[in-house]
Amino acid sequence: MLLTTLQFLLPTILTLLQPSHGQPVNQTGQTQSVPYATILTHCTAPGTIALTFDDGPYTYTPALLDLLSEYGARSTFFVNGYRLTEYTDVLQRTFKEGHQVASHTYSHKHLLSLDYASIVNEMSSLETLFRNVLGVVPTYMRPPYLEVDQRVLGVMAELGYHVISASVDTKDYENNDPWLIDKSVRKFVDGVNAGGSIVLAHDTHAQTVFTLARAMLEEVTKRGLKATTVADCLGDPVESWYR
Repeated sequence: MLLTTLQFLLPTILTLLQPSHGQPVNQTGQTQSVPYATILTHCTAPGTIALTFDDGPYTYTPALLDLLSEYGARSTFFVNGYRLTEYTDVLQRTFKEGHQVASHTYSHKHLLSLDYASIVNEMSSLETLFRNVLGVVPTYMRPPYLEVDQRVLGVMAELGYHVISASVDTKDYENNDPWLIDKSVRKFVDGVNAGGSIVLAHDTHAQTVFTLARAMLEEVTKRGLKATTVADCLGDPVESWYR
């Protein structure tokens, strides 16, 4: 009698033991851990740091790609759309070399000043270019000027974007001069010492590419850190970087 009862209950028990899929899962079968509607400022993977570059691609970007290759580093490039058509070959190279390409809106406007439709247009206009040039659309973005509020976060979540800010701001745009760029190097070192791990710089400035970037990579190497993409330093598998 007991054996018969167990045989009857076994299918039910096995069903209850199956894992729940109530939460979204990525293609690796792991639960998606990178949140939406949240401002992300720090890496979560131990021993990683994310050097990120905004406002490109630009004439200096190929030299930066050469430098990153020299150090075996990967970075995230938050791209604008308004000059993208001039540098489609650079964007394609960035993508092919394993760096993360992400959105920085089409025209770099203050999102807080835009209505819903205008914000969507900023994102969708750049998405069209991404599809035409790369065949994919990013799932990561950085708001221009790092300006974001709950309304903007909600729109980005609706559009399927993780929102990335920074915990180390090099202020390189203020120091694009051979005599000043050391100030940005110091901001980087101080920021990392304070626990920062997502670093903001710009590949549109010569001193960033030819001085600051190498100094940052040397410091990263000295500290034994892994310079990688934002998505990777957040534990997000490459299958989830684009759609």
